[in-house]
Formats: sequence, structure tokens, C-alpha cells
Amino acid sequence: MTTTLFRPVGLHELALIWDSGMRQFPPRLSHQPIFYPVTNAEYARQIARDWNTRHEKSGFAGFVTEFAVDSGYIARFAPRVVGASQHQEYWIPAEELGAFNKAISGRVRVLEGFFGTGFIGSVPEAYALKGKGAASQISALAKTWDYSTFDVACEISANRKSVYLNCLFWAQYDSAESGVSRQQRDDFISNLKKLWKFNHIDVPLPGGLSEEAARSW
Repeated sequence: MTTTLFRPVGLHELALIWDSGMRQFPPRLSHQPIFYPVTNAEYARQIARDWNTRHEKSGFAGFVTEFAVDSGYIARFAPRVVGASQHQEYWIPAEELGAFNKAISGRVRVLEGFFGTGFIGSVPEAYALKGKGAASQISALAKTWDYSTFDVACEISANRKSVYLNCLFWAQYDSAESGVSRQQRDDFISNLKKLWKFNHIDVPLPGGLSEEAARSW
């Protein structure tokens, strides 16, 4: 049996989770003795939306992650209430995180993303998107789609990590500021789902952009 848990993370922690194939959380830093997964999505959403989006160390972004952990393992720890009744979390010692990661079943999934005014996003290091922030990326990709779908497919394949980290922002962004109409943006997001599958990327897109979520719309 497994127990579903949640964790709010910033952009940089999510990047490290991606590096693991979305299968584990990164080691704690020296000043972080405790790892805090929480028991419900609403609590994770509050932290991601109201705290992470305000802080540079989180990349001015907050993401709600969901994952399943072995019930026998997590039963070793007692949930703690740290505020209202829904504010329940587990306190996992940093030295225990390796064992915690081994107890995770399947992938860590991203349910939602929230973005502050300082959000720049994941900046690629290759191809035409090199050096561009998230807002400039959606502009470049949407405009390129109009004349070369192949080039867009190559960009997504080469920069799949940045695409994954930024795409929830793209779905919310008022792209008119970058010279891209809302219809162009929405068309590109729809096509992104197809290109993600075309490129045989194992990790599903986050949130409602995933193929599984799309089938439920």
C-alpha cells in the first residue's frame, strides 16, 4: 500500500527533481536538517502560491508536487499539525531522505504552478532558445511554429528540461506583451502536448498539460 503526500517546491528544487527522472527529492543543504512533505494538496498550494512565489531562492515560482510513498515506511513518522487542522506535515531528518526516496513509488508529479512578478524561469543553454527567459521562449516558439514545426520540435527535444519547468507559466502568461496573441499561445500549448509525445519524452508534462489530464477534459 502507498500513501499520497505532497510537497511545495521552488523552481530550483524542481529542476533537481527533474534531473532524477522525477523519482526523488534532492539532498538537503547543510542548513536544512529536516525535509517537510505535507499531507494534503491545499496546504502545499498555500505555501507554493503565498511563499515560494515571493522568494528569489525559489526562482519566484512555487509548484505543488504529489507522490506516493510506501505506507509502511511513512508510518514510522507521526504527522505534525503546525497551524490549522489542514496544516499537517511530516518531519523527515535530512539523513533519512535517501531512505525516503527509496520508498517513493513511481514518479513525482507536478499538479500546479504559481509564478511571481520576478519569475524568469529556466534559461536554456542550447539552440535558438539559448539565454532566453521563459517569456521570450514562448514568443520565439509560438512564432517559429508558424513556419517551421520541425524547428520547434527540435527545440523542445533539446531543451526539454526548460520546457518542462516553464510550460505552466506559458499557459498562464499574457503573451500579448511579447507580440503573441492569446490564440497563438493556446495553439502552441495544444501542439506542445503532441510534440512532447512525438519526441518520446518519458516524463509527462506537468499539471493539466499532461496527456492523461488532457484526455479527461
